[in-house]
Amino acid sequence: MGFTLPTATENPRDRANALISKKEDIESEIKSQLAILQANDSTIQSPLVDADGFPRADIDVWAVRTARVRIIELRNDLKDVTNEIGKVLETVYSPSAGAEQGNTNGEPTTKIDALAEPFARVDGVAPGSPAAESGMQREDLITKFGTLGKASFSSSSLQPLAELVNANEGRVIQIRVLRAGHTIVLSLTPRQGWGGRGMLGCHIVPYANTSR
Repeated sequence: MGFTLPTATENPRDRANALISKKEDIESEIKSQLAILQANDSTIQSPLVDADGFPRADIDVWAVRTARVRIIELRNDLKDVTNEIGKVLETVYSPSAGAEQGNTNGEPTTKIDALAEPFARVDGVAPGSPAAESGMQREDLITKFGTLGKASFSSSSLQPLAELVNANEGRVIQIRVLRAGHTIVLSLTPRQGWGGRGMLGCHIVPYANTSR
């Protein structure tokens, strides 16, 4: 159980990239463990015994139990590493670090550069909405929305974002936003029936960085 965080003595940008790679590894293993449950027609909550209290004969009980334990461990690890990424990104993109961390020498863009480049802006948040409950604020710049980053959009259309929201009603979506020079990680759960329009309760528009 658990994972080893990159040493804090590393360059913040290198540390962030290492953490992002670790996060991707954890997410990949979670998918593998969930596949074991799916192969046994089980979920995290499915009973492992039959109506008579005996181990179910239609599934591999040991494999399901082992996968469940591992998924719980991995989800805890994912939460820890995501929080750590948010902290490191604040260091990487703080105003005082801008000149030092900026990629101005023509080198290939790193993972962290691609991750942190905004592709959308929050133009408004309705009170009492799922977006408001997540802590989202007007003028937040979105750099990551679930699995979507800037590279996910081939045009100014935010259709992929809308499709992701529609496919994840009632499920938590992790979002990263830039606010006042800091990266903040939010947890947003789309849902109908909150009292307003849509499942988010916010207005999101495409963002183009005109400062370049």
